[in-house]
Amino acid sequence: MGRLSGECRVKSRFGPAALVTGASDGIGRAFAEALAAQGFDLVLVARRETVLQALARDLADRHGVTVDVIAGDLSAPGTVADILERTARTPVGLLVASAGFGSIGPFLSQDAASEASMVDVNCRSVVELTHGLVTRMARTGEGGVVLLSSISAFSGAPYSSTYTATKGFVQCFAEGIAIELRPLGISVLAVAPGPVSSGFAARAGMLAGRAETPETVARVALAALQRGGTVRPGILAKLLGWMLVVLPRWGRVRIMAQIKKGEIAKAKA
Repeated sequence: MGRLSGECRVKSRFGPAALVTGASDGIGRAFAEALAAQGFDLVLVARRETVLQALARDLADRHGVTVDVIAGDLSAPGTVADILERTARTPVGLLVASAGFGSIGPFLSQDAASEASMVDVNCRSVVELTHGLVTRMARTGEGGVVLLSSISAFSGAPYSSTYTATKGFVQCFAEGIAIELRPLGISVLAVAPGPVSSGFAARAGMLAGRAETPETVARVALAALQRGGTVRPGILAKLLGWMLVVLPRWGRVRIMAQIKKGEIAKAKA
């Protein structure tokens, strides 16, 4: 009964509709599943339209919710503007900005265009989409924003330098706007998981031992949404967080370098 009433409060404050980016797999898909189960109507955003359409039909059939699909590449100019235009009449009370990708390996071995595209997806699109949707939420006096940070957001990480920089940006952005938006009735939550079993890890070329499930990340995040702030889903994220916080900045960077070297070695084995 307690869990059900909690879910009802989430829907009543942050509904009736939620927009989820990166919804085709991983954490974004887990959020879509969890929100549909709570009765949210959904707008799902990702690049793969066929996958999105199949997911939309499944969620609508199982949960009786309305699910709209917008296929688009968030690194492309104009994509966010198109999303905002197409949702102008949709009562979106919750944004889950889950889309993102990373890379692993020496910086000079990475494709420069791909690294710049990562900044566009992980940072620029987040700012544009948050600004557009929160402007609408402010008019109603309530709403929520969930931004996907990372446990690696709290220090630089050699061999994954661009990715960790983008997540540091997201973390700082979330912390800053949370103070500004709270008086307007809008809750902002930064979600900083450790390794997660997802399509994101596969695209980055990472092997994550003891990885958390996307479902756990979504469940913990939604439970923390009303209070806002930062949440670290899973035991490993909490453990890494406490281990790193006691170290000076230079020490954290060197620890992260060893972790990334280990991931590269496992990938080559």
